[in-house]
Amino acid sequence: MSFTVELDEQTAAVVQELAATEKRSASEVIHDALTVYACQPKQQRLPSTRRRQLPIGVGKYRSGQPDIAQHAREILRQDVQEGKWP
Repeated sequence: MSFTVELDEQTAAVVQELAATEKRSASEVIHDALTVYACQPKQQRLPSTRRRQLPIGVGKYRSGQPDIAQHAREILRQDVQEGKWP
């Protein structure tokens, strides 16, 4: 199986340098890196400082009610009756 991987310039340079130093292909270097990464416990894969942050706005309008989707029709019907919507 083959994949296409897009790397930033700095990471690509590191991969190329490792490949040249070890006289291997870039594909082999990436394969070995992914194998090592996949064998690590999930908690250790990315340090907390490198974890991706959530997109802006996630949780911004959190209502605190986890069942809104299940009761959406009832909530909208009630808001229409009370004149809150539309």
